[in-house]
Amino acid sequence: MIDTSAFQGKKAAYFTLGCKLNFSETSTFGKMLQDLGVTTAQKGEHADICLINTCSVTEVADKKCRQAIHRLVRENPGAFVVVTGCYAQLEADEVARIEGVSLVLGSNEKANLIQFLSDAWTSGEVKYFRQKTKDITSFAPSCSRGNRTRYFLKVQDGCDYFCTYCTIPYARGFSRNPTIASLVAQAEEAAAEGGKEIVLTGVNIGDFGKTTGEKFIDLVKALDGVEGIQRYRISSLEPDLISDELIEYCAQSRAFMPHFHIPLQSGSNTVLKLMHRHYDRELFAEKIHRIKELMPDAFIGVDVMVGCRGETSECFEETYEFLDSLDVTQLHVFPYSERPGTSALSIPYVVSEKDKKLRVKRLLELSDQKTIGFYERYIGQEAEVLFEKATRGRAMHGFTKNYIRVELSAKDANPDFDNQLIKVRLGELTHDKESLKCILL
Repeated sequence: MIDTSAFQGKKAAYFTLGCKLNFSETSTFGKMLQDLGVTTAQKGEHADICLINTCSVTEVADKKCRQAIHRLVRENPGAFVVVTGCYAQLEADEVARIEGVSLVLGSNEKANLIQFLSDAWTSGEVKYFRQKTKDITSFAPSCSRGNRTRYFLKVQDGCDYFCTYCTIPYARGFSRNPTIASLVAQAEEAAAEGGKEIVLTGVNIGDFGKTTGEKFIDLVKALDGVEGIQRYRISSLEPDLISDELIEYCAQSRAFMPHFHIPLQSGSNTVLKLMHRHYDRELFAEKIHRIKELMPDAFIGVDVMVGCRGETSECFEETYEFLDSLDVTQLHVFPYSERPGTSALSIPYVVSEKDKKLRVKRLLELSDQKTIGFYERYIGQEAEVLFEKATRGRAMHGFTKNYIRVELSAKDANPDFDNQLIKVRLGELTHDKESLKCILL
């Protein structure tokens, strides 16, 4: 039994690191605490509860997690500090030793955050709970908006792939998912709240169905039928899990947008084998070509890892030339980071930090060229934009169906445009080259 009276009038501060899935989960945690009578601490207010949802995808991410914990402890003396997420799962002992931390919850326990918080609230002792990877079986539902227009619906968690460089399966456990019926119900609830766009989040979304025996394409078809939701986006899909049936369905779908995010990691088959990826560059190119054949306007984002063990200069050049040849829109480039316990550490060839930085720079420059070229194709065209709320007196921003970010000047911005689909004409690139200006029609 949870004594909610202990939390009435308390204030909470939240900090999230990492992926969209983490942000979605944090928003859900906030809802849970709100139901207990906890309000969100505003800037400058002292928080009674601090919740940090962590990431551990790289060594830099681990460092940022520690810094965030120390900062929140320092800024909120005496607060009850809860740490969860991937870093908390992988390094629970280390997190529990940080001064000021009150409760550490691993991936299996965060679904029962409120019960653990209530039990530990008055103990005065640092407590941490973490199951072994093979015992992570819980699924914490999440469909939340946070402070954005878009809702984020968690459809899957965990991963069975065990790529040589990655710790995510150890942090989040094996692939698992809820039923299609439960996810449709959450989408219907979001629509009832006025939501118009939902992003499907997860660790390996295309692997949906391992728990329930269902298929991802069936989930997509079911969600497409939810009245009120006008746009869906899929946060990330492994190339080997993108079926022709899915591409063909999205091409004629009512609400699934021409927008894909597909991790490549390397354009060298040699490196892909070292990474234990489940495809080769030929399959990846085939998927890109098929998407563009049916959806010429599709925005395609691509994850690329630079400087992993075994990536010789020749392998990198293969990657660069391969990406240069593809009709993709944007590259999400990040340097390889050594992770303790991963099998990549046994690969002998190590790339220097200097070479990593140079390779990242070259790919980011290529990405800018592709993104600007993509945006410029649409200057002068009409488009429907879903705008997000802006501070009074500031420009508003939103996205077209194919994920072109657009800016509406402060003088034209209207609070009534928030979460509304507005037809505009796309103008020239803004000075930061990250969005197109737009003109109201």
